[in-house]
Amino acid sequence: RAVPVEAADAVVIGAGVVGIAVARELAAKLRREVLIIEAAPAFGTGSSSRNSEVIHGGIYYPPKSLKALLCVRGRHLLYKYCKEHNIPHNQIGKLIVATRSSEIPKLHRLLAQGIENHVEGLEIIDAQQVNRMEPELHCHRALLSPVSGIVDSHSLMLSLLAEAESHGAVMSYNTTVTGGRYQGGRLHLYISESRNLRKKRDEESMSEPDMILEPKIVVNSAGLGAATLAKRISGLTKGMIPRPYFARGCYFTLSNAKSSLFQHLIYPIPEDGGLGVHVTLDLNGSIRFGPDVEWIDGVDDISTFLNMFDYSVPGERANQFYTKIRKYYPSLKDGSLVPGYAGIRIKMADAEQSNADFVMQGEKTHNIPGLINLFGIESPGLTSSMAIAEEVVARL
Repeated sequence: RAVPVEAADAVVIGAGVVGIAVARELAAKLRREVLIIEAAPAFGTGSSSRNSEVIHGGIYYPPKSLKALLCVRGRHLLYKYCKEHNIPHNQIGKLIVATRSSEIPKLHRLLAQGIENHVEGLEIIDAQQVNRMEPELHCHRALLSPVSGIVDSHSLMLSLLAEAESHGAVMSYNTTVTGGRYQGGRLHLYISESRNLRKKRDEESMSEPDMILEPKIVVNSAGLGAATLAKRISGLTKGMIPRPYFARGCYFTLSNAKSSLFQHLIYPIPEDGGLGVHVTLDLNGSIRFGPDVEWIDGVDDISTFLNMFDYSVPGERANQFYTKIRKYYPSLKDGSLVPGYAGIRIKMADAEQSNADFVMQGEKTHNIPGLINLFGIESPGLTSSMAIAEEVVARL
């Protein structure tokens, strides 16, 4: 059947915090006419709104990796932006705790790595110093990161989007990019209405787009669906697209907790697939624990495009949380954890592999002019968002 074809200047796929930051940078700095395409009916409904809302220091990531460089740069940009635009945030600091003496060498390795990554103010403190800062906390030693903090991610995205739109960016909600082709020196994107995909949920519905867009610039910031989308673009070498892995993480809220119980973010020693079940404070003083790690298999393409994941938090998962939390907060009472929310993390490595870096692919990698693919943008994606946007514009 005949499908309408439209030209476009710059298209950003995905309206999470990274996509919005990229759209703002393209519209404000490069003066491009930006179209943001989002499968959901609102911005930031995926990973951007289902995380710890932590501003990371940049400690955990291998030196010179994209995660290390963009986290540190992004943190500086983020604090500056929040102050200038009155975005709710708080630089409360973080304690990474060693609950056993055998974990102390790992703290020192994190300290050395953080210093090499240019994270400011790091120091190892002993149990007495920790106790003066956090009386309820049990540990042998802790690594203090005073530059870590929390931010209202919704307010941040709202402000960045308003700026992008003030420079002419346009948002198209309920619209899904299902694939495309590179032909005749141009990239053609297949566009479908999300509701049609949600009704049919089959391969045929994705192969019959409602429209074809021919943009000059495309930034694939589709988050959970970025790698899946790239594999559905004919003319893009499939061997260079990393395999995505999905991990669900649940959060539990501490009920009847005094807002003064903890004053800092509290993190255990990192574990495979994540940073461990940690204490997060929100800007209203509520206390949350999470996330855990549950690997998900058998995810189909439409589910990644439309964010059709199971976000329920089973109450029985709390049993595992009590055991982990009591290692550093032994006074946690039975029955005090209430199911909160869940998020899905996109990873470029599974539980058996070392932590993977952000992947940013431009023309030098895939030989398609004007296309930037962003893969594996998990934590510290929120902290790094504005630095990622800078890097995208630099590569374009």
